[in-house]
Amino acid sequence: MRLFSSGPTRIAVDGGQSALRLRVLPSGRTGNGPGYTHGPDALDRQLDAIRSAAAEADVAGPVEVVALGLTGYPQAPGAAQALAADIGELLNAEEVRLAQDMVTAHAGALPDGYGVVVAAGTGLVCLAVDRDGTWRKLDGHGYLFGDAGSAFAIGRAGLVAVHRARDGRGPVTKLAETPLDPVTLYRSPTLVDDVARFAPEVLRCAAEGDPVAQNIVVRAADDIAETIGAAVGLLAGEGDVPVACVGGLFQGAGDQLLTPVRAALPSRAQLTPAAGNSLDGAERLATGPAGTYADLIVVHRR
Repeated sequence: MRLFSSGPTRIAVDGGQSALRLRVLPSGRTGNGPGYTHGPDALDRQLDAIRSAAAEADVAGPVEVVALGLTGYPQAPGAAQALAADIGELLNAEEVRLAQDMVTAHAGALPDGYGVVVAAGTGLVCLAVDRDGTWRKLDGHGYLFGDAGSAFAIGRAGLVAVHRARDGRGPVTKLAETPLDPVTLYRSPTLVDDVARFAPEVLRCAAEGDPVAQNIVVRAADDIAETIGAAVGLLAGEGDVPVACVGGLFQGAGDQLLTPVRAALPSRAQLTPAAGNSLDGAERLATGPAGTYADLIVVHRR
């Protein structure tokens, strides 16, 4: 099904695990859709999310360029090209620029292109880009095998502490006061997001002095700093490296997480306020040349 509108436009899309956001350019209209969930029909659901967000934003096509940064970027050979073609068909787009969400996070946070960006929400991924355009992705390995320091990791550690306290296998903690029975989450189709949503409770209890929750936050900060340190070490030279921490986890935690992260960083790493968010980065990719990120973008033209 194609959507049609009165004139050409450009579209920016940021698709995360918690939500998908769409911005129409130059009008600035926005729309939202469900976040990415794992499963055999994940790509179909992602297309449905784009369709919903486009309808909410009154996008009808034709579209000149749509640029997307997606958590659910498909890794199988040829799958990204196929998804880009499907998006082009859906939005009646002349050109689709498809990338992983780490690319749009980096483009939004560090417009000059050089430096390290850690994007932490439900998951966590890090992208290091050198002055010559070479790049390296760190972590972003998903909730089972990576995403160290993410909201999922914090939430999972908190829920484990709940069970340990209730069983008497671990220390008493305010976290156990939650009415939630973590075992019930096994049946949830949005398990990863549900676990990540417990992270704010961990942060709250930590701020109130609960030692179990505080230890979880410190471990998360150490994991994030370890990822940043590894990324900075990959960049040439000895000078300072701008490092931006972006995403919902950092927005919600603020200095509670950034202060211990900063304390654990190598001297070259200089925390820098992000110039913009992932949706701003998608807008940058939609309205300008790929530039530094050309090797990280799949382009489909009609």
